[in-house]
This record gives sequence, C-alpha cells and structure tokens, in this order.
Amino acid sequence: MPQVNSDYTPPFLFKNGHFATIYSGIIRSVNGVVQKREKLTLSDGDFLDLDWSDSQIPTQKLVVLLHGLEGDAQRPYITGSAKILNKNGYDACAVNYRGCSGEPNKMYRSYHSGATEDLIEVLDHILNTRDYSEIYLKGFSLGGNLLLKYLGEENDVPRELKGAVAVSVPCNLHDSCQELLSRKNILYAIRFKGNLLGKLRQKQQMFPENISETDIKKIKTLKDFDDIYTSKAHNFKDALDYYHKCSSLQFLPNIKVPSLIINAKNDSFLGPECYPIKETENNHSLYLETPTYGGHVGFWGKKNITYTEKRALDFFNSL
Repeated sequence: MPQVNSDYTPPFLFKNGHFATIYSGIIRSVNGVVQKREKLTLSDGDFLDLDWSDSQIPTQKLVVLLHGLEGDAQRPYITGSAKILNKNGYDACAVNYRGCSGEPNKMYRSYHSGATEDLIEVLDHILNTRDYSEIYLKGFSLGGNLLLKYLGEENDVPRELKGAVAVSVPCNLHDSCQELLSRKNILYAIRFKGNLLGKLRQKQQMFPENISETDIKKIKTLKDFDDIYTSKAHNFKDALDYYHKCSSLQFLPNIKVPSLIINAKNDSFLGPECYPIKETENNHSLYLETPTYGGHVGFWGKKNITYTEKRALDFFNSL
C-alpha cells in the first residue's frame, strides 16, 4: 500500500526528537496495569518470562507485545500499550526476551533482532494453552524488526494471527547501527553499551570459557559488541553478517498479514534505509506511516496515551 498520511502534531517541546525519545524512555510512567508472570520453558532448556495483563471484559483477543533493545515488559511503552488494550477488549502478553526479566537466562546465547525462533515458541505456547480467536503483534524498535522478520520468513503463520504494528523499526540494522554510532546519538550509545556490558560480564562469570576479560575490554562501540558477542553467541560470522541476515527489510515483500509500520521522520536512530517506501508500495498488506515528529518510541499524547498506542488500537480494531 502507499504511505499512510499522518496527522500527528505534538506540542512544541515534543517536536524535538531527542526530547520525545528521552521523555518516553526516562520520564514517563504508567500506573494501573496488573501483570501476572508466567515462565515459559523453551525447547533448548532456556526460558522466557511472559507478563500477562487481562482485558476488563472477557475476550478472545490478544496482543503480544515485544520490547526494544535492553527493554523489558515493565517499560512504559509496553505497560502503556497494555493499559489501553486492556481497557478496550484485548488481553496483553508482554514478552521479556532471554535475560531481560531481571534474571539471567541459562545459556550463553541471549536475544537479538532476528531471534524469531523464540517468538515462534511463544505463539505456539499461547495457541496450545489459551483460547484466542484473534492474535495481534505489536513491537518496538528491535521488537518491531523481530515481528516483521517473522511475518516475512517462510513460517507457518497461524490463522489466528490477524495483524501487526511495528513502531520505530530499524528495518536495516546496519543503517541503524551507523546512526547510533554518530555523534548525535553518543549518549544513547553509551547507555546501551553500558547495559549490554553489564550483562556480558554476567555471561563471562557463567561461561568463562566462551569470553575473556580481554575480549570484553576490546568492546568500544555497539558494533564491537555485536562483533565480539552477538554474532559469535548466535552463529553469525560477524556483526555485518548478523545485520544482513536479521534486517527485516528483505522480508517485507513476503508479508501477508496486515502490518502497519510507524517510523518518525525525526527518529535519530533510523537512517534512510529504515523507511521502506518501495517495499510498502509493492505489498498490499503493508502500511507505512512516517509522522514528521515522534522521535524513537516517543510519540507523546494527551492523557498519557501516546499516539502510537491509540493508532495501534485503531488499526487492530479495523481488521
């Protein structure tokens, strides 16, 4: 489908992409969401923690929520999504990726932008243990790339899966990495790298034979982290091989489930290749909305409901 016109126009301060990003990530808080945790044992012996919140009315509709890099199911963009969905007839299942729920996962591997095998296990588990006639996916940043890759791979997508929304998606991982390494994003990169290195030091203690202190000291940038850990722990040759194989951009032409991508034009994390205009024009199941403002997973809205939270609800209701 052609691009979707966007009428999102926030107040003056939130027109600044960095302010919108920082407010959403650090300042915003969401109250009133009650989550119940379920531990899912994976086929390889590892585990994921799933945080469920229920609709205010009985429902057979579910939205699976997927967080971004170094996020978790308690981030405001996840709980804010769950809150509006629960108020409007949808249960929510917020997935914590391996090692993201406050407890280290059991294996040397963890999560990454293309780990669709874990999403497949989550969906299989839901379909085998719950009674939902309609399932939807909503992902942010890394989680958006993950769900789009899943939908475009040669997976047996369940008939219950009716639609998806992906917000602030780095459709081309290498392009996004280059943006994160640029001067304008230095503070974000430092924060991400600090969190990732903290977890990697846990891995080094658990698996000293896999990575040494010397290896860790070589990590100066996020790309270094992907060269030294992400690629090696998940069977890629190097960071570039990981970016190439896991970028969702190449899978977009194959998506058959109605899917909406919302990427703000002032998202400092996204380069030109992260706006899949050609791919959406050639696929009637894809919709691309590129608001002028919003930052990265920002999109401030009135009454503490972000634009993308309302937009996703409207999109799911329209299917």
